[in-house]
Amino acid sequence: MFSKVLIANRGEIALRILRACKELGIQTVAVHSSADADAMHVRLADESVCIGPPAALDSYLNIPSIMAACEITGADAVHPGYGFLSENARFARILDEHKIAFIGPSAAHIEMMGDKIEAKRTARKLGIPCVPGSAGAVNTQAEALGAAREIGFPVLVKAASGGGGRGMKVALNEGELAVAWSTARTEAKAAFGDDAVYLEKYLGKPRHIEVQVLGDGRGNAVHIGTRDCSLQRRHQKLWEEANAPSITAAERDRIGEVCAKATRDMKYSGAGTVEFLYEDGEFYFIEMNTRLQVEHPVTERITNIDIVYEQIRVAAGEKLSLVQNEIQFWGHAIEVRINAEDPVDFTPSPGTITYYHPAGGVGVRIDSGIYQGYKVPPYYDSLIGKLIVHGRNRAECLQRLRRALDEFVVDGIKTTLPLFRRLADEPDIISGDYNIHWLEAYLAGTKK
Repeated sequence: MFSKVLIANRGEIALRILRACKELGIQTVAVHSSADADAMHVRLADESVCIGPPAALDSYLNIPSIMAACEITGADAVHPGYGFLSENARFARILDEHKIAFIGPSAAHIEMMGDKIEAKRTARKLGIPCVPGSAGAVNTQAEALGAAREIGFPVLVKAASGGGGRGMKVALNEGELAVAWSTARTEAKAAFGDDAVYLEKYLGKPRHIEVQVLGDGRGNAVHIGTRDCSLQRRHQKLWEEANAPSITAAERDRIGEVCAKATRDMKYSGAGTVEFLYEDGEFYFIEMNTRLQVEHPVTERITNIDIVYEQIRVAAGEKLSLVQNEIQFWGHAIEVRINAEDPVDFTPSPGTITYYHPAGGVGVRIDSGIYQGYKVPPYYDSLIGKLIVHGRNRAECLQRLRRALDEFVVDGIKTTLPLFRRLADEPDIISGDYNIHWLEAYLAGTKK
């Protein structure tokens, strides 16, 4: 087992990783920008190192500074969390060259799944069902038109690199394709330094379903259920549930085993998430995230499996401690992402938290690093915490969510808490009758 883990992240996920390390008896190093000197994980870590000024490029994305922190503190492993360097194959290779463990998959697997075109090719080879689409990048408008005619309109033009909705445009017909293709390429180049795009069939009312997998790099792998992440704004998830209420247990086990087998065949190590669009009983592969997901706590709540604990163990060379037939699913869990944003127009709302009272009680978990007096900086993602509730079934879970939201108080800044209070009472949410387009239509006042 590792003796000292450096946590190359910030906010709630840094604190989540720190807690897992402490429970494993591992010393922790918090790296931070000058803006995060008072962060909770910095206060609780055994050691801390300032790695640069507020800008992420000069701190949390500054590989030389992080490597220097590893050398100064003697850390023998790095956990990247999510975002920042978590899916940076170059960083993983540099750590390996310095005999420091990267708590995540191999650089080769990060690269394979980071390129969306190569990821789809790999998925097909591994027997994972895919959305109909172009065989590879479409480099000219003529290629795009030929592929679109073969797939059938409407189509989605997508960046081969990156994610988060950037470099993604819908073309409903041939007349819209040229603009969608050109715009997607421009956005992809600006956001990811790569203007390669490909085409997929655009599904009308799909759900966003994902399967959590764990592997140990030795050919052992399991799936630990599904999540529904369909409530999104601008392709950013806001509300997640486990197991996905929109699919049956038989469907869950079927697609779960497909993903687990693929993970075994790849000899994948660590946590991964295979993401799908689901419509009319069919699953269509979107991508595989080779890191810990923001929404991992809902899976932990229904399985009592500590995903970060397993990540650390297998990165240290130990075998996966789980076998598929031992994994039990109990009840239902919902997570809502609490962002420092105006709940109406979603403009960022950094500032000082003047009063903080988190929800509590049976079945309630809060993953957050904020506290009264904490200054939310303006330089990073607006996520300041996650409220996770668990119940015997979805109805009980929703009622517990309403109760917890009523208790939760964050003053001094605006947050998305009021939005979730509204959503928890929406008939479509209660019945589960929604898809990936529902939330944007609701927010725009166009939901029918």
